[in-house]
Amino acid sequence: MTIVTPDQVDGPDDGAAEDRAARLDVSAELDVVVLHPRDAEAAATGGADRLVLSTEPEEGQYSPEPSLVSAVVKETDLPVWVVLRSRTDSPADLPGARLVTLGETVIELGARGVAYGFLDRDLEIDRESCAEMCAELGGVPWLFHGFDAALDADRAWRDVIGLPGLASVISAGSTRGLSHGADELIARARRDPRVAELVTAGGGLTPDQVPWLVRAGVRRFAIGSSARAGSSWTRGSVDADHVRSWRMLVDDALSRALGVPVDD
Repeated sequence: MTIVTPDQVDGPDDGAAEDRAARLDVSAELDVVVLHPRDAEAAATGGADRLVLSTEPEEGQYSPEPSLVSAVVKETDLPVWVVLRSRTDSPADLPGARLVTLGETVIELGARGVAYGFLDRDLEIDRESCAEMCAELGGVPWLFHGFDAALDADRAWRDVIGLPGLASVISAGSTRGLSHGADELIARARRDPRVAELVTAGGGLTPDQVPWLVRAGVRRFAIGSSARAGSSWTRGSVDADHVRSWRMLVDDALSRALGVPVDD
């Protein structure tokens, strides 16, 4: 993807960008994926808005043990959202009893929300299973995790909008991450304010993509390994300075999109 600074672009899109900014919330949210209490503390210090707790991020993220959820919740005042994904549940049986029980447990332990997502055998959004899971968990807000695996993105976005309890959809615009999907995600957000309002841009997010996403109306961002020392899941923990840099980047991009003076 070719990136130039949005401030260098003039033309009719400027008015549209301002209209989108006026329609959507004038604040931006930064999610940080955390793996343990030390991560949570550093993410909070750096200015994160929400923590997404999981295990095995290099394998696609799976559910943490309840003991880990308890430890992370006790470490921070930030809202903790827990990934609900098991290797043992069959897609035909989702939402499985074990996953529902785990969801109930993490909520009792203080999780503010959960992250899950169900596709059917045709790789389409399984609206029935998603709605059933939400009902089983008492309507607790949830993030759609695994959305980009859907076969038809146009249909998937139509199907996901309006799902009960859905707070946001984590998407990179491609199963290969934002390095391949950012252009598509930006274009989709520009075309449909509902997408811009619902999406959390995550999956290999890079600094040069943020201004374009913001100008398209996106207000939620998620970072994983880029919040960590050495950008490594295994060799370092979340670094407060890394998170702070992302916090400043997102806020600066939003201020520029809204025409608020920014100190360079």
